[in-house]
Amino acid sequence: MYEALGIGRPVSDFAEKILKELEPRFREIDETAEYNQLKVIRAMQEARVSAECFQGSSGYGYNDRGRDTLEEVYAKVFHTEAALVRPQITCGTHALALALSANLRPGDELLSISGKPYDTLEEVIGIRPSCGSLAEYGVSYAQVDLLPDGSFDYEKIRAAIRPQTRMVEIQRSKGYQTRPTLSAEQIGEAIAFVHSINPEIICMVDNCYGEFVQRREPSDFGADMVVGSLIKNPGGGLAPIGGYIAGSAACIERAACRLTSPGLGREVGASLGVLQSFYQGLFLAPTVTAAALKGAVFAANIYERLGFHVVPNASEPRYDIIQAVEFGFPEGVIAFCEGIQAAAPVDSYVTPEPWAMPGYDSDVIMAAGAFVQGSSIELSADGPIKPPYAVYFQGGLTWPHAKLGILKSLQRLYEKGYVRLEQSVSDAL
Repeated sequence: MYEALGIGRPVSDFAEKILKELEPRFREIDETAEYNQLKVIRAMQEARVSAECFQGSSGYGYNDRGRDTLEEVYAKVFHTEAALVRPQITCGTHALALALSANLRPGDELLSISGKPYDTLEEVIGIRPSCGSLAEYGVSYAQVDLLPDGSFDYEKIRAAIRPQTRMVEIQRSKGYQTRPTLSAEQIGEAIAFVHSINPEIICMVDNCYGEFVQRREPSDFGADMVVGSLIKNPGGGLAPIGGYIAGSAACIERAACRLTSPGLGREVGASLGVLQSFYQGLFLAPTVTAAALKGAVFAANIYERLGFHVVPNASEPRYDIIQAVEFGFPEGVIAFCEGIQAAAPVDSYVTPEPWAMPGYDSDVIMAAGAFVQGSSIELSADGPIKPPYAVYFQGGLTWPHAKLGILKSLQRLYEKGYVRLEQSVSDAL
């Protein structure tokens, strides 16, 4: 079947040698998935999820039992006081913008302590001028970069916290950077440090791509809000849209009032027939995340063995599902994405090309032959066409599909002469 799908013997032989070495890592991933699966089941049982919860509502959405129970489940999974989980939250950037704008006021300052935020947040904050940004509403922004080893710079964080610092933002995953992803434990230490200086500061974590990779979440370590997208890990590949914010009751109430209207808050917002997908996606999320994580580990080992710089490297612990591979030349990024697209069940015949995507400061190429448009828990890869010319691979609803995607990416690079496998196979032996 691999030959029928265009995978040549040199590629498959090289990959199989590496796969045998990964069996212990894969067992660890499966054990974490089992723990998180039981955690989700327990939360659903405690919230008394029933078939009636899948019915949904229209119009105003008053008394939507399924919606309210789902938010109770999320709060239990993330061990928070409350949660907001809605199809009206259109994407991860929207969820983050909602959490920020709801909890910041004119004169407040937002402080990022994990360096530059993800590209699409630059316009939300106002780093790049944009209509409706926080800067237009009088919210200032400051930033503390991570240290060269990827850890928090506590000395500079202390110096950066001022009386007007209202919120600290921490981005768990790397975004379009080649820095390490932050563990829930690292984030917890930073939150404890910030709260020791001023316990009133709201600590918000951009949790995208990190859910269910570890057994504990940043909210278990004191985060006031954790924020993410349902078309990433927690949607399990079934959620067609949506985002979540889980955190303190006060933060969630403010977010609900910003999402809908003051005076209405969480009481309105129809679920529009998506509740079963939300519930079932969350149920599947731990095992789907494990499949994506195996794909990321496999990709790291493949491309590190070929001599490319990969983040994380082949052996270090994993805290999100994203694997960065730094090619150093644009053709490598494009060829990798062509391979991922060719492995898709949807639009496999399409050739991805770089283009000027909204919210980014350079052309971006995206490979995403997905059942849900833009779903990055499904097999996908993307990257900005600018130095260091790194591609960011993520997703795979099943391990066999994640594996196929990596093999197709390698096959495309091999066919174009960008990698040599013969010497690498002998090295693996």
